[in-house]
Amino acid sequence: MIAAQAKLVYHLNKYYNEKCQSRKAAISKTIREVCKVVSDVLKEVEVQEPRFISSLSEMDNRFEGLEVISPTEFEVVLYLNQMGVFNFVDDGSLPGCAVLKLSDGRKRSMSLWVEFITASGYLSARKIRSRFQTLVAQAVDKCSYRDVVKMVADTSEVKLRIRDRYVVQITPAFKCTGIWPRSAAHWPLPHIPWPGPNRVAEVKAEGFNLLSKECYSLNGKQSSAESDAWVLQFAEAENRLILGGCRKKCLSVLKALRDRHLELPGQPLNNYHMKTLVSYECEKHPRESDWDENCLGDRLNGILLQLISCLQCRRCPHYFLPNLDLFQGKPHSALENAAKQTWRLAREILTNPKSLEKL
Repeated sequence: MIAAQAKLVYHLNKYYNEKCQSRKAAISKTIREVCKVVSDVLKEVEVQEPRFISSLSEMDNRFEGLEVISPTEFEVVLYLNQMGVFNFVDDGSLPGCAVLKLSDGRKRSMSLWVEFITASGYLSARKIRSRFQTLVAQAVDKCSYRDVVKMVADTSEVKLRIRDRYVVQITPAFKCTGIWPRSAAHWPLPHIPWPGPNRVAEVKAEGFNLLSKECYSLNGKQSSAESDAWVLQFAEAENRLILGGCRKKCLSVLKALRDRHLELPGQPLNNYHMKTLVSYECEKHPRESDWDENCLGDRLNGILLQLISCLQCRRCPHYFLPNLDLFQGKPHSALENAAKQTWRLAREILTNPKSLEKL
């Protein structure tokens, strides 16, 4: 048994050093190329409208606010200034969303975003995004990369297609630190010893973002109040959560397997599903020793089996907001197909670790 475990870990490490590292290098190169274009577009936007200041900056070889959805798809979060005169209201009526309400009607004229405030005093995510979309469309025509970048049509999101190969969504957002949303107040679960009080404090200190984008849970039934809502996102908190042991290595392997074998019609699975399942696996295996390098095979198998279960049940709860289903709106046939493919993959890896050389 131990020999079989060691063999699997050996082949996973080999896979990580060869496939995952080359994937990372290729994506880093793409990110540099994409960020050059996005920075140029945002510089043009800023000239037209100084309230939209580009927050895309490089720190320690990574770009602040950039998320990799897949090797050809990215999201850049554009942090806006001055949320001050608004209260954050998160009453659970819109899963995964919150609203920003004027703290005092008399402060309306003091807001930097005065023309985007609704009659009932809410700062409208949709109105800000609509204005931003117009500015980006004008900037694309003026920027020095205009020959290789164009707007993606037929969407209320702000998306650019670069060199006909890459898609980048630029999402206006507010950064919220020093508060933690009520809809995530159940976390951490009292009976689970992970992640421990120090890490919990670090994660909560990272706070969360409020994004101006279409919300999962509102697909197809958006009233005007709902389209004014902001989507909760916990990217920095989630990254902080999976530090230590072989957690990040495990996630890298899962991402590479997804790119190579689970990029399927209907796009049922993305990197974020993998990241979410790593966090759930951490709860199931709370001891640090469970994440030693020699446990990599066990953890990977556990996550793949959990993924199959989620796909079969057609439900994958968000880690911090379990009322939000990350499979919402995905075609059932795509989820079933993904379950079959994941099962084939898990069985192959478990019964024949050497097959990783070809996967």
